Amino acid sequence: MATTTLQTSPLVSVIIPAYKVASFIRETLDSVLGQTFSDYEIIVINDGSPDTEELEKRLEAYTDLITYIQQPNQGAGAARNAGLRIARGEFVAFLDGDDLWLPEFLTEQLALINGGGGCDLVYADAVNLDGARLKRTTNMDFNPSDGPVTAESLISGKCRVITSSVVARRRCILDAGLFDDNFPNSQDFDLWLRLAKQGARLNYQKKVLVHRRIYEGSLASNPIKSFAGEISVLEKTSNRPDLTEEERSAILRTLDLRRAAVEVLRGKQRLSAGEFDSALSAFCNANAHYHSLKLRLVMFGLQIAPRLLQKVYRLRAA
Repeated sequence: MATTTLQTSPLVSVIIPAYKVASFIRETLDSVLGQTFSDYEIIVINDGSPDTEELEKRLEAYTDLITYIQQPNQGAGAARNAGLRIARGEFVAFLDGDDLWLPEFLTEQLALINGGGGCDLVYADAVNLDGARLKRTTNMDFNPSDGPVTAESLISGKCRVITSSVVARRRCILDAGLFDDNFPNSQDFDLWLRLAKQGARLNYQKKVLVHRRIYEGSLASNPIKSFAGEISVLEKTSNRPDLTEEERSAILRTLDLRRAAVEVLRGKQRLSAGEFDSALSAFCNANAHYHSLKLRLVMFGLQIAPRLLQKVYRLRAA
């Protein structure tokens, strides 16, 4: 499929990285084309996807409506950077190739970013879409955003940005140095932190404007990778010389918490796989942080009746 470029001067550039999303891309694009706001361009970046043939077949109906570029696989950060480099909008909006916007998304987010003296980046709430079924709880129900968005609130998890809900001023992101494509994931978290540290004004609304798709194989379905990505970003951020004492303390607390969470998840995986000794080790590492009666009971069960505990865990997981 040849690269297509539209000759317009949009207010917003919609940047959509595409990797293994051929079965979802039409629905994603239709959610953009169904916006109540229409002054935008759409840039789709095929990041060396193994389903390129199917992806391009599904994009044929949108040839005159999108800018399509293809690159070797380098990750979501590099794909978004490729879109940012050719974007012409004053604002950029990020949308993963398997997520959906509600029709008022751009209208609502542009009103927020331009209102109250103006912001540099805004985000919104989302609900997870599991197949064709929407979850009852929203992302902010279990990952709330409370208070001002600062480097400290991002580090501590008081404010958590959903990338498919972001609208930002392109110039601010260019000035911050784009996404760090050395990170296989959480490169968005790294960028939000750098923006906050350089004085960008970040804000959010608690209105659901995005449907975020969760399925086997998606990054959002793998919490170990997500936490590991956050840990790598926090370790990088800890080397900044301009951190305040509050930010440095928040990094240490959050690193401890994320590492413990990874150990719990690894313990569960190893318990399910019958790797009882390594499961016990992982739960012991986690409990050094949590000091949890529940974890102590799990560790006791692993020592006296590991196969019974495995059976109970598998039944509960099912």
